[in-house]
Amino acid sequence: METIVLGIGETLVRDDRRWSSWADWLGVPPHTLSALVGAAVAQGHDATDALRTLRPGMDVEAAYRARSAAGRGEHLDESDLYQDVRPALGELRAAGVRVVVAGNGSARAGELLRALDLPADLVVTSAEWGVRKPDPEFFTRVAEAAEAPPAATLYVGDHPADDLFPAAAAGLRTAHLRRGPYGHWWADHPDVVETAEFRIDALTELVALVRPPGAGAEAAGAGAGAVGSDGEGSSEEEAGGEETDAAGAEREGARRGALRSVR
Repeated sequence: METIVLGIGETLVRDDRRWSSWADWLGVPPHTLSALVGAAVAQGHDATDALRTLRPGMDVEAAYRARSAAGRGEHLDESDLYQDVRPALGELRAAGVRVVVAGNGSARAGELLRALDLPADLVVTSAEWGVRKPDPEFFTRVAEAAEAPPAATLYVGDHPADDLFPAAAAGLRTAHLRRGPYGHWWADHPDVVETAEFRIDALTELVALVRPPGAGAEAAGAGAGAVGSDGEGSSEEEAGGEETDAAGAEREGARRGALRSVR
């Protein structure tokens, strides 16, 4: 692997502050909005549909601009990063890997991320590129920014429809991160299992994937097709494959259908 490209939300940055800020702006308890975000994720919808559930017909972009104008726009600091971000990115760069951060976000988010001085060669957002995931053009830009062949570029993200599927379609190698609502809820979906070359629980697991041949082949092989680092059992076992009641089957069928609908 010559280049590793990572998404932003729920890959590097926790979304706690984002949703708490929206709840405060809309005047609802944070747990109410969190529950609605979870419902949207479980149905395979965009998480921002939770905002429209609270305010039908809401123009999210216009509301975002109003928040910014009122001095209640985006904010990011060190506490918003997942704890494994700096160690993982630092080790990857020390191993000679080009590290690129590229995901959906505003121009302001790009500025805030760069101000954190992450151990990355490039930090860029969709607003700065003028195209959002899962648009194929976004991944064309990713391939250009990687400065490496697609077969030597790994895209890491939590969202199957926004990260995993379009990155694979662009010919990039892929790692699905079981993190955040999308990453956890859809981790064992057959389409995710089939598409993801690697399935990980932490960014620090990426280091084993970029070691020279022979130095980490065993670790990388163990990570391929497995969830996390435990390497135990099949996805059915980890997802509770023993459940055979009608309600369980119906829930699983709904999850599968929902993900296909946004693929």
